[in-house]
This record gives sequence, structure tokens and C-alpha cells, in this order.
Amino acid sequence: MQNFNYKNFRIGLLLSMFCALVIFIFSYSYGKNNSFLLLNTDLGIFADSFFSFFSYLGDGLLWIPLLIYFIYKEGKKMLPFLISCFALSTAITQACKYLIVPDELRPTAAITTHFIHTVKGVTVHLTASFPSGHTATAFVFYLIFCLVFKNQWWLFVGLIYGLMVAYSRIYLAQHFPFDVAGGIVVAMVSVVFSLIIQNQIGKRKTQ
Repeated sequence: MQNFNYKNFRIGLLLSMFCALVIFIFSYSYGKNNSFLLLNTDLGIFADSFFSFFSYLGDGLLWIPLLIYFIYKEGKKMLPFLISCFALSTAITQACKYLIVPDELRPTAAITTHFIHTVKGVTVHLTASFPSGHTATAFVFYLIFCLVFKNQWWLFVGLIYGLMVAYSRIYLAQHFPFDVAGGIVVAMVSVVFSLIIQNQIGKRKTQ
């Protein structure tokens, strides 16, 4: 069975849960639209470029180098876990977007009475708002590396990475805060169930 760092993972899960809860409460307290408008502020050209780049760090294409890295480092031992993380997070996200809450409007389509900051060159989508897939991917990566890394520095550096990806989606007017909180929950559920699958496969191999 894979030698995972369960202590760091539990802390990472708690930190992720805390962040999702705070964002949900913030969104509920101020309202879905108002909470978005409070965070979607024009911070200048540098911020536009920075968050445009940072948003790519939650792109689904990053699964390819991640899989290559772990196959090179660990062989095929972690493949069930990694494939499950990818499959579950993708399936839950897409099911929510297109089956459970289809046609959920994104900020630029839902809010027409206030100025919304958008970034030149970034295509702003109009529907399929909940949850944020980029946020889900970023927090899946965060929790995976919480399991793998032995040191604790990633607990906080990785959390900042995940939150920056989440905020970039709001800054780029792609999602509401409520959506990014949903993305964090998707990540937590996906990784927990993938870990159960990985451990079950490991137990069968040792029997």
C-alpha cells in the first residue's frame, strides 16, 4: 500500500473545508451577486496579467504532466488513485454544470446592473457556472500533494496556490464565490473517495 502522509492530508482537508465554509458563509451573507462584486475589482494591468496566468494553474490539461511525473517517480502504484481523482472530479463537476444545475448563469450574464471587471483577451463564459472546475482541479492537486509530501510547507503554500486559482476565477469574471466554494467541495469528495479506492485495491493485492 502506498505510504501516504495521512496527517498532512487530514490537515489539508480541514483547511479546505474551512475555506469552503467561509466562502459559502460570505456568499450567503452578502448575497451571490454582491459577494462577487466585492471581489471582482480592477487591480490594474499587472493583476490582469497575473491572474490570467494563474488561472491556467487550475486547467485540466495539467493532469497530463502530473500523471507523467508520478508514473516516472512511483511507477503504476498510484495510477488507480490519480485516475479516480481525475474521473470523479471531472464527472461531478460536469454533472453539476449540465445535469443538476444546467444553464446556471455566470456573472456577466447574471449581473447586468453593475460594472463587472473583465480582462482583455480572456473569453468570458455565460453559462455552466456551478461549480468552478479550475478551483476543483487546483484543490485536487493540493490534496494529492498533501498526501505525497512529507514536509508541512505544502499545507500552506499549496493552500495559497489553490485559493489564488479560486480568486483568479472571480477576478476574471468567470465564477461567483459560491462556485469556487463548490469547486473546493468537489475536490474534497473526489480525493477522499479516490483514496478509499486506492486503499481497497492495495488491500486486495496484499491478500
